Amino acid sequence: MKSLIINRKNISLTPQQEKMIISGWGKNVLETTIVEKITYLSDGLKVKGYIARPVDESKKYPCVIWNRGGSRDEGAIDTFTARGIYGQLASWGYVVFASQYRGNAGSEGKEQLGGDDVNDILNLIPLADEIPQACKKVWGIEGWSRGGMMTYLALLKNPNFKCAILSGAISNLKQYVLVNPEKKILFKDLITGKNFDEELQKRTIMNFVDKLPHIPYLIIHGGSDKTVSPLQSIEMAKKMVELKISHRLIIFEGGDHFLKNHRKEVDELRRFWLDKYLKTDTH
Repeated sequence: MKSLIINRKNISLTPQQEKMIISGWGKNVLETTIVEKITYLSDGLKVKGYIARPVDESKKYPCVIWNRGGSRDEGAIDTFTARGIYGQLASWGYVVFASQYRGNAGSEGKEQLGGDDVNDILNLIPLADEIPQACKKVWGIEGWSRGGMMTYLALLKNPNFKCAILSGAISNLKQYVLVNPEKKILFKDLITGKNFDEELQKRTIMNFVDKLPHIPYLIIHGGSDKTVSPLQSIEMAKKMVELKISHRLIIFEGGDHFLKNHRKEVDELRRFWLDKYLKTDTH
């Protein structure tokens, strides 16, 4: 079998950075996990990303795909942040896969903000064949901000996930562009297609909630988010109520886009959600 991971290297940090990881995410994250920077094949393109996993190789762990926000290099995950974010998830007992998306952080191709770059998420799934610790039949998916939109779009293409977590997610791209004129200029450059408005509609998940798989969704948003309005998540939850899709909506009062002042609570919620819906199926 031809390897889809064409390059992988353990992230190593300076002693100062290691101290910062311990301070920010805990000693356990540094000591019990491995995070690798990878280049993998996606639709024939060489795309950058990360894999994180527990050091303990004695058992299998469920898999989680984590989708970054932002566009281009704004929102790209550097090696230090990857060591913390993905190391934390791995320390909870998961094998983690993440993409920088095509065209970003040295990846080949052109980013399309929810076009063919959604394949860069789904093309992470076969990489589990190359990770002996990965329980390949159990997958969860998580996305922040634009990554939340990418998560929903990935679920439209592949429903075979046990649960999803969305934080500060864009669920109505059309509305988001209307209230962010500076983003419209950027997005017009990223989104290819004859009709820009039509392309925005294709990426507006509110139009396709009835096509989403009926899995449990944890939807988190900051009540004072100035980047993506919390109304996006509230409207999404309303639609899920109508369609009887299992979900939990949590709005943190005063919370910003990154939920900086609610990190501990957010992490507890995320861990509970993943453990509840992924670990019961792992053998």
